[in-house]
Amino acid sequence: MDMEETPLPGIGVRREITLANGRRVGVVVMRDGQIELIVSEADDPDACAASLPLTPLEAAALGGMLGAPQLVAQLTDQHSELPGINTQQFVLSADSPYADQTLGDTRMRTRTGASVVAVSRAGGVIPSPGPDFELQAGDVLVAVGTTAGLEAAARIISEG
Repeated sequence: MDMEETPLPGIGVRREITLANGRRVGVVVMRDGQIELIVSEADDPDACAASLPLTPLEAAALGGMLGAPQLVAQLTDQHSELPGINTQQFVLSADSPYADQTLGDTRMRTRTGASVVAVSRAGGVIPSPGPDFELQAGDVLVAVGTTAGLEAAARIISEG
């Protein structure tokens, strides 16, 4: 699938993809840093059906939500022959006690046995984050562990 990038003189740049159904979905990144999510009309891919302004945090969270499922699917497939090992993703909310703290501050592996194997942020993936990795609101943490360990990890991420 190709991403088209179109300069918008005096405005910024539009990046979009064409879906299998012919609709276009993309973002407009303004020169001042503002971001808008855009979706084309169903019957006219050149007409805009919706334009939603996103904060940088919202854009990062959306990118993480879209990128993390592929990573989780890959890890789940790799662990399919290991009974009792599961993969789960957690979105770090702005009100999490670990927003702007390090991964080591969570003591997740020590407390639950679950390990964070990757973090999806702003559409990119940080593999094998170390204990000094600083977590940010909107990060999608990908963890591997037992069912009980992952349930405990979810509580730690949301409640501390």
